[in-house]
Amino acid sequence: MTDPILFKDIDEPGLRTLEVYRRRGGYDMVSKALAMTRDELVHDLEISGLRGRGGAGFSMGKKASFLPKTTMDKYLVCNADESEPGTFKDRELMTKLPHMLIEGIIIAAHAAGANRAFIYIRGEYQEVADILDAALVEARDAGYLDNLPLVVHRGAGAYICGEETGLLDSLEGKRGNPRLKPPFPANQGLYQGPTLINNVETLMTVPHIVRMGGESYAKIGAANSTGTKVVSVSGNVQRPGNYEIELGIASRELIYGLAGGPPEGREILFWFPGGSSSPVLTKDELDVPYDFDSMAKAGSMIGSGAIIIVDDSNSVVDVALKLASFYRHESCGKCTPCREGTNWTVKVLERIQSGLGTPMDLDIMASVQDRIIGNCLCVLGDSMAMPIGSMIEKFRPQFEEYMESRREVAA
Repeated sequence: MTDPILFKDIDEPGLRTLEVYRRRGGYDMVSKALAMTRDELVHDLEISGLRGRGGAGFSMGKKASFLPKTTMDKYLVCNADESEPGTFKDRELMTKLPHMLIEGIIIAAHAAGANRAFIYIRGEYQEVADILDAALVEARDAGYLDNLPLVVHRGAGAYICGEETGLLDSLEGKRGNPRLKPPFPANQGLYQGPTLINNVETLMTVPHIVRMGGESYAKIGAANSTGTKVVSVSGNVQRPGNYEIELGIASRELIYGLAGGPPEGREILFWFPGGSSSPVLTKDELDVPYDFDSMAKAGSMIGSGAIIIVDDSNSVVDVALKLASFYRHESCGKCTPCREGTNWTVKVLERIQSGLGTPMDLDIMASVQDRIIGNCLCVLGDSMAMPIGSMIEKFRPQFEEYMESRREVAA
C-alpha cells in the first residue's frame, strides 16, 4: 500500500496553524499552480484521474473544464455538508488540516476561473467551522486570499443540503430544495453564475496532484480509480475510524485487517460500502476490490467512502426501519416519489415490526422502491430505495422469518 497522502503526519501538534502548515511545505503549490494557465492546470487534474470523493465519483478535472471562459463572476463552492450517515472523514480532515483545504480551494478556483469561493459546512460542525474561520484569518493576513474572497457559510443541518443544488439554494438564503437539471451548476449555479462544486477531500487532494504531477498521481490506485481514499469505518467493528487506503485494496483487508472485523464470536450479516445510501453487500462479497468500478459491478458503490458493518446480532428489519425513518425525516417533500415512497416504506416496515406483516408486504415494499429509483428530483429518494431494495432482494428469508416470529409473539 502506498504511503498516506492526506493523512501523512496528520496528528502533528499545531498542524492546524499556518506556521506549522507552512513549515511542512504548505501553500508552496499555490505559486506553482498560479504560474500555470487554466488549461494546463485542468489538463493535469484530468490526467490524474481524480474522481470526486463526495459520492458521485465524477472526474474533478472534467467538471472544472465545464465552466465557460467568460468575464462574468464564477464561483467555487466547497461542499462540507457531511451529512451521509456513517461519514466522518471530512470532519477530521478539516479539524486537523484546515489550511490544506484553503490551499486546495485557491488552486481549484484558478483551474475553474472562479473569482469567489464559499465553504458550505453543516450546522452541527460548530467547532470545525470555528477552526476554519481561524485558518481563514491567518490565510488572509498572509496574503493568500488577496484575489479570492472566501467565506465559511454555516448550514442548518439538513441532509438535503448535501445535494449540490439544494446546497446552492441554501447558500442563497432560500430553503434547501433541489433544482431541476439541466441547467447544471457548471453553467448556471450559485446566483445563476457558473459554479464548480467539490467536496472537502477532493479539494484537499488538489495541492498534492500539483506537487506530484497528474501522471504520477494516476499511477497510485486502480484503473479508473486513481489515488488514495479516506474511508470512514463504523458499526460492528473492533477498530472504527478513518483510514486512508489506496483504491483497489480488497474490502476484506480494509474491514478485517485495518478495522479489526466484527466483535469476537460475531459474523458480518451485511455491510454498506459507501454510506447508508449504498446498496448493501453480504459477507460473501468481502473480496470485492474497493474501487469505483468493482463496487459498481458488485451492485453497489463507494459513495462517500463510509463503510458501515452490520453483524449477525442485528435484525435486518430493524436496520431497514431505522434507515427508512431517517430518509423520510430528511425528505424535503418537493417531489411525490420521494415524499410518499419514504413514508410508505416506513409504514410497511412498522407493520412488519408490529407482527402484522405478510409476505405480500415485501412485494409491495420492493415495488415502491422500484418506483422511487430514477424518478425523483434528486437522489434522496434513491438513497433510501437502493439499500432497502437490496435488503429485500438479498435477505427475503430473514424478513419472512422475522414476520413469522413477530406474529407468534403478537398471538
